[in-house]
Amino acid sequence: MLGFLMTVAGVVMIVEGAPWFLSPPRMKKLFLGFLALPDRALRGMGLVLMLSGLLLVYLVRG
Repeated sequence: MLGFLMTVAGVVMIVEGAPWFLSPPRMKKLFLGFLALPDRALRGMGLVLMLSGLLLVYLVRG
């Protein structure tokens, strides 16, 4: 079980790190854009992402 969790964490780090490696200026511009968004919009995006992840895990793991 621990090996599986470590594998998942490693894949997440690869996916999260790839945009920063491939285009740092674009990622900086993206983050500056997030600063202009209201907190409510950011919370909504976070909720959608969490629910999507939960649904994906449920569908894959049953």
